[in-house]
Amino acid sequence: MTQINKCERYTWTQTLNDCTISIKLDNPVKSKDLLIKIDNDHLTVKNNTNNDTIINGKLHKNVKKNDCNWTLESGKNIEIELCKLKGQEWWASIIEGENEIDVTQIKPQNSTLSDLDGETKAMVEKMMYNQTRKAQNLPTTDELEREKILEDFKSQHPNMDFSNAKFN
Repeated sequence: MTQINKCERYTWTQTLNDCTISIKLDNPVKSKDLLIKIDNDHLTVKNNTNNDTIINGKLHKNVKKNDCNWTLESGKNIEIELCKLKGQEWWASIIEGENEIDVTQIKPQNSTLSDLDGETKAMVEKMMYNQTRKAQNLPTTDELEREKILEDFKSQHPNMDFSNAKFN
């Protein structure tokens, strides 16, 4: 279940990679009546029909400006999608200085490996592989790598006696 965070003029939700802001307007407007400016570190939302500034502040963290977008639904509901610059993290707020949520209390939705970025996915797959090998009493990838380095060292130094050597 997604946690909905409430601010004075809007609500917002988030995943590890993006934030969604929902703004309900009292009176219907057209998209041309809105000024919505998303910069890497700043967000402005203004209703030009009544000169009402809804949001104007520095973002809690930076976003990928070119990947962000907004929509106006039924003339009264603005949805803003912010794509976090650094994915895989929780935000405590949308705008600096607003009430912050306790990110340690967020319960993330279950995810699959395909939800992860390439580097994180590779790390998780390696951990899963090593866990399986340990359960089968087989060496992990790191242990195999250390063994290979040792064997290479031994072959480069054939005159050294390793018979009484102990390795950790």
